Amino acid sequence: MSKVPFKPGNMLYPLPAVMVSCGDAPDNYNIITIAWTGTICSDPPLCYISVRPGRHSHSIISRTKEFVINLTTESLAYATDWCGVKSGREVNKFKTLSLTPEKAQLVKAPLIAESPLNIECKVLETKPLGSHDMFIAEVVAIDAEESLIDKTTGGFQLNHASPLAYSHGKYYGLGEKLGGFGFSVKKKRH
Repeated sequence: MSKVPFKPGNMLYPLPAVMVSCGDAPDNYNIITIAWTGTICSDPPLCYISVRPGRHSHSIISRTKEFVINLTTESLAYATDWCGVKSGREVNKFKTLSLTPEKAQLVKAPLIAESPLNIECKVLETKPLGSHDMFIAEVVAIDAEESLIDKTTGGFQLNHASPLAYSHGKYYGLGEKLGGFGFSVKKKRH
């Protein structure tokens, strides 16, 4: 395999393409598409989103200290893309895209009802990093589509919802499962 030098940049792909909802009242609800997101810690459950300071959602999240990460699916690809290129300063994204704001358990920011999994978050810290500010948040509640809960294991089966991923400016569905955690060292039964 031959390697060539490549300019430094963000090359950790694919990433989840999520829609982050924010706001504390229907007249200021907004949705922003984020790919700079992820898990920071398991216990306590912490995650992050990184948002450019000029974005409309940045000021809302800075004020309310809350947001919801809404996982996306192939059927939400158009809405996911649209929410990433249109500004909530100019348009009500919920209304324009016929998305349903739903009451969350513990935060004032709305869930997106059409999302199979909603992660309710409260901001613990904001870190200015350069082009983006990172909102480090505690996961305070999860809202999961009941039909995607495995009745035997109790596990959440996002793969049954056709999740959406982002890679180098493009959206993709996920392929077939190649194995489960630990499959490479699992002993074979005789």
